[in-house]
Amino acid sequence: MRFIEFIVKRKILIGLIFVFIVVAGILSTSSLDKKLLPTQVEDGVIVNLAAGNLDALQIEEEIVTPLEKRFSSIEGFERMSTNIQVGNSTVQVFFDEGKGEEGLREIQAIMNTHQQQLTGLEDFSAIQLSTDQPYEFFMEMSNGNLDEMTRFASDILKPRLEELQEVREVDISGLKEYEAIVELDKDQLTEYNLEPTYISNLIQITNNTSTVGTLSDEENTPLLRWDTTYSNTEELKSLSIPTQNGNISLDDIATVSVQPINKITSTWKEGDSNLLLIQIGRVSDVTQIDMADAVRSEIQAIRDEGLVDGFELNEIVAQSDYVESSINGVQSNILIGGLVALVILILFLRNLRATTIIGLSIPSSILLTFVVMNLFHYSLNIVSLIALGLGIGMIVDSSIVILESIYRKKEQGLTKYESVIQGTKEVASAVIASMLTTIVVFLPIGFLGGEVGQVVTVLSIVVAIALTSSVVVSFTLIPTFSEKFLKVKPKRIRKKERRIVKFYSACVSWLLQKIWRRISVLILFVMMFIGTMTLVTNIPMNVMPDIYNRYAELVVTLESGLSQEKTEETVDEISNRLSNVTDIETHYVIRDTNYLLLLVNMTKDENITRDQKEVNEEILGELRELQNDYPISNIASALSAGGGSPVQVTVQGEDFQELDKLVAELTGELNKVEGIVGITNTNKNKSETKQIVLKQDNIQDDGLTSSQIKQFVEQLSFEIPMGTIATSTDDTTPLKLTLDDSLLTENQLMDMEIPTLNGEKVLSNYISLETRKSPNQITHEDGIRSITVSADIEGRDLGSVNRDVQNVIESLDTPESYEVSLAGDLEAQQESMNEMLIVLATAIFLVYCVMAVQFNHLAQPLIVMSVIPMTFVGAILGLLMTNQELNMISGVGLLVLIGIILNNAILLLDRTNQLRKTGQPIKYALVEAGKNRIRPIFMTTFTTAGGMLPLALATGTAGNFQSPLAIVVIFGLLFGTLITLILVPSVYMLFHDVRQGLKKIFKRSEHKDVSIEN
Repeated sequence: MRFIEFIVKRKILIGLIFVFIVVAGILSTSSLDKKLLPTQVEDGVIVNLAAGNLDALQIEEEIVTPLEKRFSSIEGFERMSTNIQVGNSTVQVFFDEGKGEEGLREIQAIMNTHQQQLTGLEDFSAIQLSTDQPYEFFMEMSNGNLDEMTRFASDILKPRLEELQEVREVDISGLKEYEAIVELDKDQLTEYNLEPTYISNLIQITNNTSTVGTLSDEENTPLLRWDTTYSNTEELKSLSIPTQNGNISLDDIATVSVQPINKITSTWKEGDSNLLLIQIGRVSDVTQIDMADAVRSEIQAIRDEGLVDGFELNEIVAQSDYVESSINGVQSNILIGGLVALVILILFLRNLRATTIIGLSIPSSILLTFVVMNLFHYSLNIVSLIALGLGIGMIVDSSIVILESIYRKKEQGLTKYESVIQGTKEVASAVIASMLTTIVVFLPIGFLGGEVGQVVTVLSIVVAIALTSSVVVSFTLIPTFSEKFLKVKPKRIRKKERRIVKFYSACVSWLLQKIWRRISVLILFVMMFIGTMTLVTNIPMNVMPDIYNRYAELVVTLESGLSQEKTEETVDEISNRLSNVTDIETHYVIRDTNYLLLLVNMTKDENITRDQKEVNEEILGELRELQNDYPISNIASALSAGGGSPVQVTVQGEDFQELDKLVAELTGELNKVEGIVGITNTNKNKSETKQIVLKQDNIQDDGLTSSQIKQFVEQLSFEIPMGTIATSTDDTTPLKLTLDDSLLTENQLMDMEIPTLNGEKVLSNYISLETRKSPNQITHEDGIRSITVSADIEGRDLGSVNRDVQNVIESLDTPESYEVSLAGDLEAQQESMNEMLIVLATAIFLVYCVMAVQFNHLAQPLIVMSVIPMTFVGAILGLLMTNQELNMISGVGLLVLIGIILNNAILLLDRTNQLRKTGQPIKYALVEAGKNRIRPIFMTTFTTAGGMLPLALATGTAGNFQSPLAIVVIFGLLFGTLITLILVPSVYMLFHDVRQGLKKIFKRSEHKDVSIEN
């Protein structure tokens, strides 16, 4: 132990390192980003395709299918999911791990190369999938004149907020904007024999500014500028237009006016659309909290200047509030947990100095953890703080074991220096082995994929960092402070403690006397494990826990191709329903293509009358009732783990008719499953299109061409952007050219007269219209057509519904080349559970390997690992008793539990081996090891459980993340510790019995061989 001797002799060095850790830790804490959840960047790319007015079938054939073939040929391609709707499509392409950025570059190159070749593709965007949002602070302006609010937002609010160094961008939607419209009179155009395109070209030529040359012989070679742009609409009206009958002005054949732009309403507050939505994004090097503070300060300054007058300026939601409350809540639980751990230490040691030393190790370990987190660019969020909350109890384990060993040596009368050296040396191997086994437990977490895997990985890494930091502190700070500061008088063990040790020693001695007793104990524990496993199906199951922060985001999917009138009617009814839900304070609806995003703020603090879970369920219930009477295809929570309906089943194949049959059969069976409500599918609605069919013989007879017919029909919906025109000193508005006669009905179209060589004739001579129905939405999975059947869950947990849905899928008679499979949360849960089983199996194997190396023995690790099943018993009973969910977070609790409970077994086994090496009999060694280690085992167990108790009792935003995990650890640890103290000696002795029996068998065999030879 030369390292420990060096540490103890270099107290000044350790003191300086401690000061450095404190300073660096404080600086790191202030520089860490603060978020609600850790950033999750997937190896996936989302490609948005805009295709004007093309229907879904056209987009599929002309745009999506060619692109899917190219995307699937990219190196590292894994899978692809496509959603096609009227006018747009979204393609999500996923790549192998680490190939996301490269995949994005390849996709952008493909799009840039082939965009012109794809008929109907107007625009595209491609971004890598990430949970980071572009905007994190939302406000609204309402109850005022829209013109005044627009001027305030554009001239004051946006510039002043964007001047803040914390703000990256301010986006304002709903601004009242104007456009200049030149509406051509169709009759006048006919009278003067003018074409709309002629007028369009003339306006564009005259409304122009350009450089036409230079004066090369003049000083400084000035440029010659040509500027005939219109400074007002009156100049445009007087534009001279040459005709066969002489020049006329534009005013003679058109109406020129400035009108408000008729935008599609995109935001509503309580059903009112007369408002502006302000979205604010932060720069990358500041936290959400810093940005929110800066924005609020500037808004208050604007108010103090009296600039907010005649309208309201309100916050909708600031993510920083939930981040701050969540972080504060978890930090409070960590602090309380640390205090509980210290109180438990005082009760055990009855030594204030010893408790003070441990108390110093806690902040030291946490601050060192913050330093490492800062180096890895991790953020402070619910997950990382929960990891620290878990670590509070575990952080002190190694320090307690070393301190208790030094404490016991001082009680035995050793000198200060010898107590430190021998005490640390005695437990050093056990502490290192314990740390390694706990850390390797987390290594297989890398098998977990997707967003869930990234969240769990962050939690695991932070726990591993905290544990490593705690071991570094325990081997430096504890020995250094213990030599001089820790004072212990040699004395007898307290009476109460002697009784506990005496009772435990008697129990172990009784077990070790007869082999049938040890076997009986083992059989009892095995039966207990098997019995408890049968109760697992009674535990509610989910993928990830919900976040309860008195705020909800819901996504309402509308049917494709809805008119603005129908959309507003739906929004009005949604607002009416939400207004009647108790504990809803305000709600907003934001439209995005075929989706409505609902932002719901609930009452807080003393105004709360119901739990958020109850409010959430009522909101979903009210919205589901609308699906029968309104064009709503799906309702889901935006904050759920799957980001959609919990029940999703995908039906894949090529023919829509066969797919519809399968979907109908599947829907009928799902309706029979208890707890499934609101069943819908992505192919539920179809849109009607009118296909123009040309009468080629008539067209040729009258000297026309198909292109002339097409141009004639297109001009009936004539609308051309013409640049901009000045409307005031500072402002310009868009300029647009239109016709006064637009298409209204099919009869009007067919009765239109078109000039031909044989005079004007009605259009119906040359075309007919056929009605065709096409799906409003088409989805592809890896290029194959698919229909997703979605549903919600009511009154049951995801796990039990999952089992029933799988039975339904297996019972279906699926034709060849068609496939029915789970999707969404059901698929995620099934994959996550399978992955977690692999993680547990791999973790147990790695733990075995580490201990086999540590003990240099193949059998002894099995003795230690015999306690693992018993910890699962405690964890399952804990979840059942508290009615908590078994999800990925509580699954991580099982991993943590394995690491912790093995630490106690390692301590016991390591001490037993030490005693046996000195020549002690096996039974004496087992009993004595129990006496020596029962105090540190109880101390580490109760400090860990006590440190996690606030997490288990937590409520609020992070409560659902903290409670299941902490309950798994606490119940599993308390139950497992008691079992460890009995099971490890029993199994150790049984291994000894087996070994002795094998020796006797081999000796008899050797004796017989010798006798035969004689």
